[in-house]
Amino acid sequence: MHPCRLELTMRLSEQLGVLGGKNLTRDTPVVASDSELAAVHDAQYIKEVRKVSDDPSISAPDFGLGTEDDPVFAGMHEASARIFGGSLVAAEAIASEKTVRAVNFAGGMHHAAKSKASGFCIYNDAAAAIQHLLDSGVQRVCYIDVDAHHGDGTESLFWDDERVLTISVHESGMSLFPGTGFANEIGGPQAEGSAVNLALPAMTGDAGWMRAFHAVVPQLVRAFKPEVIVSQHGCDAHRDDDLTNLKLSVDAQRQVALDISQLADEICEGRWLATGGGGYNVTGVVPRSWSHLIAIAAGTPVPLRTYVPEEFRRYVLETYGKAVPYLMGDDAQLWWRNWEVGYDPADPVDRAIIATRKEVFPLYGLDPWFD
Repeated sequence: MHPCRLELTMRLSEQLGVLGGKNLTRDTPVVASDSELAAVHDAQYIKEVRKVSDDPSISAPDFGLGTEDDPVFAGMHEASARIFGGSLVAAEAIASEKTVRAVNFAGGMHHAAKSKASGFCIYNDAAAAIQHLLDSGVQRVCYIDVDAHHGDGTESLFWDDERVLTISVHESGMSLFPGTGFANEIGGPQAEGSAVNLALPAMTGDAGWMRAFHAVVPQLVRAFKPEVIVSQHGCDAHRDDDLTNLKLSVDAQRQVALDISQLADEICEGRWLATGGGGYNVTGVVPRSWSHLIAIAAGTPVPLRTYVPEEFRRYVLETYGKAVPYLMGDDAQLWWRNWEVGYDPADPVDRAIIATRKEVFPLYGLDPWFD
């Protein structure tokens, strides 16, 4: 979670010309107020974050603060509230029709719950964006989370809210933190089917992951008919990320951003708010993946065979001692079998897909085998 993830994404996007395009403007994130934070977090929790932020010698483990995943540090509240504020700025830009698309790649803190920090996440900016859109009059929001880890915090905050469909495509909790997000977790009693979890086995790879996404996500988004899509693009599912085991390429991460963009165009008149998330190969993967995300949101996708600027590669080597790939893609052979070609019960990816489809598709009038 080192801030160089953000610095290098900005630097690469600028050197690629992505940030200089006519379709893109930059707004300054604000430090969210306590009342804004309270839209999704308990007041006592906010007080505890402020307390440890002012005095890092103390901790509040009952609130997830001062743990191995969430060590306290001076300025924790302000830094986290600024990330939160960035997604509020993005949501307001869409709600006020200033734009139809916005990106806060510093955001995506999807593990933070109402009154507890978790998994490097203090304040849940993605949930804040969703809540702001709802409070601004949006009737239905779809949240799509493609981080390698289950988007448990965001899901929990809208667990019983039929206005929000949360979809998380992640590595199974059998092998990865936070150990949740199985197919039978489908939302609260007032909103069954509002939570969708696609838990994929370790070593799934590009072809299995893309097959799974396309066998579940587009069908449900079309059935739900959201007015806005909010997505979380943690890029920690990459094959060079040491914390996860899904083994994707940047090519696949770019493709799913394109797919979500197209869903927004098809269903939401283009309205789409994208955030970052996890990603722990901070020099070779994160800047490339999120530069693709920004470019796609701006309507100017960067081709995979584009060379990473030599100036950027030299800067990373001299500053961080890391070599960066030459290309903006991984030269992957990106191909997958559509669900229509049939179900293979011997394939663990197909078993994960059908488990999710059986749980949720009938609630939307869809056939889990054929739709």
